[in-house]
Amino acid sequence: MSDLPSFLPGFAAAYAILLVAASSPGPAVAMLLGIATGQGRAPALVAATGIACGSVMLNLGTLIGVGLLLAEAAWAMTILRWLGAGYLAYLAWGAWRKALSPPRINAAEVAPRSMGRHFLAGFLLQVTNPKAVVFWLAIASVGATAGGGAGIVALFVLGAFAISFACHGAWALLLSAGPIRRAYGRARGWIEAGLGTFFLFAAYRLATSEINETS
Repeated sequence: MSDLPSFLPGFAAAYAILLVAASSPGPAVAMLLGIATGQGRAPALVAATGIACGSVMLNLGTLIGVGLLLAEAAWAMTILRWLGAGYLAYLAWGAWRKALSPPRINAAEVAPRSMGRHFLAGFLLQVTNPKAVVFWLAIASVGATAGGGAGIVALFVLGAFAISFACHGAWALLLSAGPIRRAYGRARGWIEAGLGTFFLFAAYRLATSEINETS
């Protein structure tokens, strides 16, 4: 772990993208809204834990897949980097479109479940979401753990879990409070505009950056 400082810039870039994306409304937020308003905070936090664990599975899967790809063809990272930048640009376009006409966030219909089933529902929602898979590929293309050992990968995955749980857990807490939910609705246009700007900047940085590869 003595070489950790050299990986910190990559960690910061990947975590910044994850932080913004995990904070953005989507299917997971709709599920948490339905659970939080209908069944309370504790079940919503359990579901948020399941979502974070699903993110870990996708994170590991994309890191392993990218590593195998690079073992066969190092030039593939350049292609993956451009694909990731294109996807981030697509997210930016979607965020700006929502900023001009913010859609209403409707709570997903969630039947009463045990805590274990709430966890499983959050986990399955995340690992079966095609957009989440593509998003994690975009993060993997940053190359935050390229050339690092098992300790670096484990540390990166642990940090990604913490960010995912913190963001979705915050949604679980906030969405159970009516005044906070209404305040977010009033400010959502500005929030989406900020997200769009960030994703475009991240796409530019990813497309123009060079990933250091070690043999």
